[in-house]
Amino acid sequence: MAGVFCPLSSSKFRSLSSTNPTLHLSKPHLPATAFPCSSPSLSKTCPPALHPSKAHLSSATLSRTHKANPSRIRALSQNPLEEPENPSYFCETENPSPKSSSPNNPSHDSSQNPFLQRQLVEDDHPREECGVVGIYGDPEASRLCYLALHALQHRGQEGAGIVSVNNNVLHSVTGTGLVSDVFSQSKLAQLPGSSAIGHVRYSTAGSSMLKNVQPFVAGYRFGSVGVAHNGNLVNYRTLRDTLEDQGSIFNTSSDTEVVLHLIAISKERPFFLRIVNACKQLEGAYSMVFITEDKLVAVRDPHGFRPLVMGRRENGAVVFASETCALDLIEAKYEREVNPGEVIIVDNAEGVSSLCLLPHREPKPCVFEHIYFSLPNSVVFGKSVYKSRYTIGQILAKEAPVECDVVIAVPDSGVVAALGYAAMAGVPFQQGLIRSHYVGRTFIEPSQRIRDFGVKLKLAPVRDVLEGKRVVVVDDSIVRGTTSSKIVRLIKEAGAKEVHMRIASPPIIGSCFYGVDTPSPDELISNKMNVEKVREFIGSDSLAFLPLESLKKFMGGSEFCYACFSGDYPVPPRDVKIKHLGDFVDDGLSGKVDEGWTHAPSN
Repeated sequence: MAGVFCPLSSSKFRSLSSTNPTLHLSKPHLPATAFPCSSPSLSKTCPPALHPSKAHLSSATLSRTHKANPSRIRALSQNPLEEPENPSYFCETENPSPKSSSPNNPSHDSSQNPFLQRQLVEDDHPREECGVVGIYGDPEASRLCYLALHALQHRGQEGAGIVSVNNNVLHSVTGTGLVSDVFSQSKLAQLPGSSAIGHVRYSTAGSSMLKNVQPFVAGYRFGSVGVAHNGNLVNYRTLRDTLEDQGSIFNTSSDTEVVLHLIAISKERPFFLRIVNACKQLEGAYSMVFITEDKLVAVRDPHGFRPLVMGRRENGAVVFASETCALDLIEAKYEREVNPGEVIIVDNAEGVSSLCLLPHREPKPCVFEHIYFSLPNSVVFGKSVYKSRYTIGQILAKEAPVECDVVIAVPDSGVVAALGYAAMAGVPFQQGLIRSHYVGRTFIEPSQRIRDFGVKLKLAPVRDVLEGKRVVVVDDSIVRGTTSSKIVRLIKEAGAKEVHMRIASPPIIGSCFYGVDTPSPDELISNKMNVEKVREFIGSDSLAFLPLESLKKFMGGSEFCYACFSGDYPVPPRDVKIKHLGDFVDDGLSGKVDEGWTHAPSN
């Protein structure tokens, strides 16, 4: 394939001139069904890759650069945020602890700790996974990447990073916190070039340390590569153990680092076949973008668990992103999804090329993208998220009607479903709960305990809407039940006559191992109680979930992954121990790689 970087070639990376930013692609964009299903047979005489122990991650080994070119990789990282010595997630004393095995056990009392405490105000929702962006062929690549990451901020708030390429050098800026906290004009000025990838992160696998913030950058024998990953590998521990037995040295606790080691030891040639070879060994969910000195590569796992779309700007620049809302913000026109099992290569010599990564498997995109994770203005898996949630609300009104005076939503994730419910029920929708958008994850507890302090700080009831009314409250899901119980109590204290909870998803009974941060099964209230017991626990007058069969019928049968609702996992975890995707938090100082692991469930 023309234009592939090879150590034996003297060709240099050709960055696009700012005076002529148009990217001329020699191949037209391929339709969704047109990519070939077999890898090209290429020569395998390329010298063997450097031993995996020589592949260094820039986020943790900034001083160790490519031995042939000390300036090959330049990384700039912000200092870790100062944290309490032992940060913890906790609930109010009258509610269950995140670590508790029973919803009736009391939680840790924050009054025993004088330091700032980190609370999960929205502990009744699964937490977002990650978001990725890739841009090729625009002189403002890093700034466009920054804007796109803003659009994907809802997918991860713990860290952000951008890697750009300029004059064959990969430049990296990573940091903890929100996108606006990590980047400034001076930081973006250190990311020149016409190609860039970006990442926003929530720690589903790997603790929340600065060194785990992506994109990762590695230098190996044949060049440098950066990667941003959305998803979770269910055989990560097995792969890591095997690589460590062979002498590999790991610098992070993120499963993404495994991919870089597999690329480094691959004997395939050219570079994109190294990616194919590495991905053949991966199991689980991965939507990834790679960047090298002259290429941008996008990959999606054979089941297509996590979303990844492709678009194009007016100047010809190619853009990849987790959601179409990122394309909209930077004025890129949506073209299509990256197909499950597909690898797309973009370079200046060949334009856009596509091939099949692995044999086709049954698609299993995550249905929770349409229920909660994605923004309503996105198109995900070929469907409008807004239309999906609105229709789900209508179905819920048909399946679980109740006499009521007003329909309200738990903002913001329940709003669109509540609109659909209200329209079908013929009852007015009103804003009964006002959400504060200025609450961070760290705040100071009042010296005198205030009941439901965390929820009150984020949600405020509107008495004029609720007083004396029979209220239907629509939310997207119930995880532990703690926040739902507080919301019901707030609404009743505001004068509501009746409170009827309607949940726009089936009961969650299983953890997700494909990139969604959910608690272990023994912490999921619907895995321990039937609907009536859950209703008693949260204190509502009635409770109804969206039936699983109704959701399947609307979304298209078995074409989606419903594992968190059914316990039927398309790709069961192979490791005896897997990452505990619930409450493990690393403050970056005292955390250990082996903490936060739990036994894998039987399928």
